[in-house]
Amino acid sequence: MRTYLQLTSAELFRPGFSSFPAVTLERLSPHDPAAYRDCYRTVGAAFHWRDRWEWTDERIRAHLADPAITVCRARRQGALAGYYELRQVSDDASVELAYFGIVAAEFGRGYGKQLLSCAVRDAWALQPSRVWVHTSTLDHPHALPNYVARGFVPYKTEEYEVDSAA
Repeated sequence: MRTYLQLTSAELFRPGFSSFPAVTLERLSPHDPAAYRDCYRTVGAAFHWRDRWEWTDERIRAHLADPAITVCRARRQGALAGYYELRQVSDDASVELAYFGIVAAEFGRGYGKQLLSCAVRDAWALQPSRVWVHTSTLDHPHALPNYVARGFVPYKTEEYEVDSAA
């Protein structure tokens, strides 16, 4: 099952910022497809993220150069800690949190709420009509509770089948 959630006002956002002094956050450059590939594959491998697995360097560069896309990588002492990708949607002036996740080494430390808070803060800085995300039963079990704790509310659910051969 896939659940769509949204924040319709910045005032509804309940941040979960904490102190993570060893973690840095940086926007990915369109000139670094290897960094994007590392984020997508490392964070998404356990959660069946496969739709961008075979993207070429040229396709990644074009994606990262799109002004509607913002990708930020978090690193702890140089190692990948997590990342998020925001996508501005012109149809309704919204911002989608298209990809979000942390690496397994960060599970259980409270870093997921920190990084999600950074992503939502950055999404609202783009002045959208709303910020939205979808999660599924394939995602980490804490994903949905983290979104709800930050103020997101469900607005749609749908059933789908997973291709087990992927």
